Amino acid sequence: MSYRVVNGKLYSTADLTGYSNVGLKNKNAQVNKDDSILSKDKSTFNNILDKQVKREECFTISSHAAQRLNSRNINLNDDDRKKINDGINMADSKGAKQSLILYKDMALITSIKNRTVITAMEKDQSSGNVITNIDSVVMI
Repeated sequence: MSYRVVNGKLYSTADLTGYSNVGLKNKNAQVNKDDSILSKDKSTFNNILDKQVKREECFTISSHAAQRLNSRNINLNDDDRKKINDGINMADSKGAKQSLILYKDMALITSIKNRTVITAMEKDQSSGNVITNIDSVVMI
């Protein structure tokens, strides 16, 4: 039985039969199959990219925040949502994880990673209270 050293490791020559000309032809056939997989991966990549781009254009309001906004008769129009989304994008670009967004007469505690408004309160309601577990404040 003979042995061959490849990259500092000892291999039996029987183990190297897959690298013969016959083995290379079979591997080339598999490469052609992989090309079709790559084209599928490209379309998957495009889908993921589109989702990421759309993700930067929207955010979610948690049910808790929605209840608090509704109980105070605060309605967000499209311009308000765009400004809050811009605030989330600014915080995200700076690497923030949990942020307090001050907008008009509202204070919004936001998970930047999840792009979710966790809770909402009026600015005057937040005075005198301590807000913890935030790493940034965005003033719009």
